[in-house]
Amino acid sequence: MIHKFKAKDINILLDVNSGGVHVIDDITYDLLDYVSPPFSEECPQKIADKLSNKYNDKDIKETYNEIVALYKDKLLFSEDIYGDYANTTVKSPIKALCLHIAHDCNLRCKYCFASTGDFGTGRKLMPFETGKAAIDFLIEKSVGRQNLEVDFFGGEPLMNFEVVKEIVKYARSKEKEYGKNFRFTITTNGMLLTDDKIDFINKEMSNVVLSIDGRKEVNDRMRVRVDGSGSYDKIVDGYKKLVEKRGDKEYYVRGTYTRYNLDFSEDVLHLYNIGFDQISVEPVIEDESVEYAITENDLDTIYAEYDKLVDKIIQIKKNKGKINFFHFMIDLDQGPCVIKRLRGCGSGNEYVAITPEGDIYPCHQFTGHEEYKMGNLYKHTFDENIKNEFAGCHVYSKPSCRDCWAKFYCSGGCNANNYIYNGDIHKAHELSCKIMKKRLECAILSKVCEQLNN
Repeated sequence: MIHKFKAKDINILLDVNSGGVHVIDDITYDLLDYVSPPFSEECPQKIADKLSNKYNDKDIKETYNEIVALYKDKLLFSEDIYGDYANTTVKSPIKALCLHIAHDCNLRCKYCFASTGDFGTGRKLMPFETGKAAIDFLIEKSVGRQNLEVDFFGGEPLMNFEVVKEIVKYARSKEKEYGKNFRFTITTNGMLLTDDKIDFINKEMSNVVLSIDGRKEVNDRMRVRVDGSGSYDKIVDGYKKLVEKRGDKEYYVRGTYTRYNLDFSEDVLHLYNIGFDQISVEPVIEDESVEYAITENDLDTIYAEYDKLVDKIIQIKKNKGKINFFHFMIDLDQGPCVIKRLRGCGSGNEYVAITPEGDIYPCHQFTGHEEYKMGNLYKHTFDENIKNEFAGCHVYSKPSCRDCWAKFYCSGGCNANNYIYNGDIHKAHELSCKIMKKRLECAILSKVCEQLNN
């Protein structure tokens, strides 16, 4: 399988199964519309005739021979061998937890999938006993895995920060005993950031996600306090201080875009210009009946905005600036392992979420969907059948993914979105797919331009 596209006067060809990317000339680009395996020894005249009004016969046949040579070298139309792995490497130990340290929040973001923080279950904080039981559960279920990940999530985790510190301390106390290494992440809206919290976060958290939507007017339209006022002015200085003191440890500022800010490249540039170089701005997926929801009618505008963003990022890098846009980060040399290509985030299989009551779900977005409640820490229950269902959820189990050129980069999309909007974790959400494909083309283009500029 191949995928080809034109961007910035460059013809780009992706060999899907090998992951090889080629920059090709016009004649090769056009000829690939008519040729595919099995190949004959010479270019069939009927194919040459299709392009005879544009290219001479000799060039067409030479280009055909070059395509055949790439095929024989397994660099083009390469064989799909990943289906075998999908069926043989199914069930995995759990290696990551999303701890819902707070089912409460001091903001009332209008697009919040968690019902403004409480996931529709009432406002509460996770007690240390639940966090301790979660760490014990992860150690027990991570058989054979040394490196474990815990994400402190909410609501707003800083509302329960003393328990965050206790859980970190407890997990660290178990590392040597069980031969484990814990890697912590925290996601925060920044409203409660103080110097002491910044110091602890920068010491213990391997990654930090800082929520902000971009320009002040964009952020303050959606990310509001309980009284309806905006949050931008309160959080920006704290974020800057955290990042400045963080050194070279990982972080990123994470924003969103809705129909209200389809010019989201301006938000990316704003975040860069105020001092942040690790940036993610993601689409809010919502029912089309919601006023700010992105719809099919917005796609052309969104595609143009991603194109604009590529140009801006390329220019920044040409001028020796440093910027990483999360969705344009792609490894074309090695890439993720086979399992990651097939199953993505590993929700419900390698990764689960824990609520303050100790309930277990496949991920944070499944919380409250009782049909996918996997068990409870206090009742010592865990539904292996649900785990097996998610372990068997991969790009070959999703009909629309099997023949899609993007499958090894999006890994079948978000299982939660698939379920919430299509009622089936195996049924890919079409709007999300279309946006993802555009981002992937832009990511590939960005890498190609870096190589050409070098």
